[in-house]
Amino acid sequence: MAAAFETLTKHSRLLAWLTEVVQLCKPDNVYTCDGSAEEYGYICEVAMKHGTFTRLNDTLRPDCFLARSHPSDVARVEDRTFICTNDQIEAGPTNNWAPAREMKRKLCAIFDGCMEGRTMYIIPFSMGPVGSPFSKIGIEVTDSAYVVANMTIMTRVGTKVLEALGSDGEFVPCLHSVGAPLKPFQGDVPWPCERDPNHKYIVHFPDDPSIWSYGSGYGGNALLGKKCLALRIASALARKEGWLAEHMLILCLTSPEGEKRYIAGAFPSACGKTNLAMMRPTLPGWKVTCLGDDIAWMRIGEDGRLYAMNPETGFFGVAPGTSYDTNPNAMETFTRNSIFTNAGLTDEGDIWWEDMGVPAPAHLIDWEGDDWTPDSDRKAAHPNARFTAPAEQCPVIDPDWENPSGVPISAILFGGRRAGTVPLVYEAFDWEHGVFMGSAAGSETTAANLSKTGVLRHDPFAMLPFCGYNMGDYFAHWLSMAGRTDPQKLPRIFFVNWFRKGEDGHFLWPGYGDNSRVLKWIFERVGGGGQAVKTPIGNLPAPGALDLSGLELPAADLEALLTVDVGAWKQEAADLSEYYEEFGDRLPTALRGQLEALKERLHGR
Repeated sequence: MAAAFETLTKHSRLLAWLTEVVQLCKPDNVYTCDGSAEEYGYICEVAMKHGTFTRLNDTLRPDCFLARSHPSDVARVEDRTFICTNDQIEAGPTNNWAPAREMKRKLCAIFDGCMEGRTMYIIPFSMGPVGSPFSKIGIEVTDSAYVVANMTIMTRVGTKVLEALGSDGEFVPCLHSVGAPLKPFQGDVPWPCERDPNHKYIVHFPDDPSIWSYGSGYGGNALLGKKCLALRIASALARKEGWLAEHMLILCLTSPEGEKRYIAGAFPSACGKTNLAMMRPTLPGWKVTCLGDDIAWMRIGEDGRLYAMNPETGFFGVAPGTSYDTNPNAMETFTRNSIFTNAGLTDEGDIWWEDMGVPAPAHLIDWEGDDWTPDSDRKAAHPNARFTAPAEQCPVIDPDWENPSGVPISAILFGGRRAGTVPLVYEAFDWEHGVFMGSAAGSETTAANLSKTGVLRHDPFAMLPFCGYNMGDYFAHWLSMAGRTDPQKLPRIFFVNWFRKGEDGHFLWPGYGDNSRVLKWIFERVGGGGQAVKTPIGNLPAPGALDLSGLELPAADLEALLTVDVGAWKQEAADLSEYYEEFGDRLPTALRGQLEALKERLHGR
């Protein structure tokens, strides 16, 4: 099954790098991935042999597998994620920084011999369709069969990528190890990883560019095409090359008359991106198709409009809470050919998690491998349990999801989890004001990273953990898009909040398929219709402008959803003033001006 990398490419820089990596990591074997279906089957067999994968019941869930990670390795580790440049100011105040030269010296010592006793897998992968001008090529080296299997679902892997790379094409070197070398005759464990959380490193060198990841085998820490390349490294490349790499879903909304508009949306992890991207509208005649649920790369096209492409080929979604009520299309997507991580395993050989819409089994094996019953005092699935499923299996995948030129974006949404203050939806006055709205975004934290949950933090553009350079410069880059084209051709910008709560703690808005009612108003606004009222924070739907037909929504809840609490917004502006101070003179003056204008509008009420 293996092929020596020297026979697969004539790319001298790639060969030199791979030779250095082999000498550094000292694997027992080297395997170059060809991306074939036969290879995927082989990798899954390897993962089962080592106990990493458990095959699920082929009748209930054909060609699906369950993995259980070590309890120390269940989510992104933001405090161990670094942006390494020569000068700290280039990384900015929101990133963990270390001097690039010093970090490389440290990593070389850590990686020395890290793959002893293991197989080194070389994964050539393309983010975006192979050969598209949008796309970027990475080469991930890893000692994890789990990573290989997931990368095969999430990216375009194999020989075709090496062929597109040619003998001198650009690529991003991505070096990953679980950090668990094996001595002779030492037994392996199902989930090898570095147990010490302070000895994990997810490191990005945007000036090279390159990625080094050590000690974690989980998700965005290890699937280096995802957050590492597609956002942190790509955002730095996008700044240099004049485009945008964003933590955004992409969907197509089609009216009953057949008119289509493409919408991108930025939300922090576990805040409903996947649900929105695959939504089944409750409004008759309206249709949503999905192009991606997590990442959008956007460029200005020849006609001056902003075009977006999803560079991934799969969904790596949060499992708990996903059900036929919340996201039936996701449930249909992972019925086959999928990988589940840290879910419960039923006695019938199927998966289960909390809020799946299926009664809890009388007995199962929980995500840590222990017996579990409904009387147990712990969750059967980890709150950040995941499914990895091919995008092509989504029943509402858009016909243009792999269009190498992308699709034209009409609207951009920002949002997050906010129990108060932020209305259901409001619209920016113009592009600059929209960038201000994105920079001011905040959300209550979730289980998708190893920090406290439920804490409100500023998360501008939902990119706080993912921006690969100084966030102040990132704001300036967004503002600069208005100078690259006719500003009237840029998307309209909106802020949405599905999570507003009443004083008694209940959600004021039903969410899920009923979010189509908000999207319909946005659709109308983009087309020159949709009635709105101007408020200090932006344009809100006018009374009666939201289509609430067939929805039993208490009048008091609707009023609260569309009310601007001036006192709360004055506090919001004060908090934002303090937050902006973090960026010093890197904060664009235009955003300071927007903040002062907001304060003036609020005090004028």
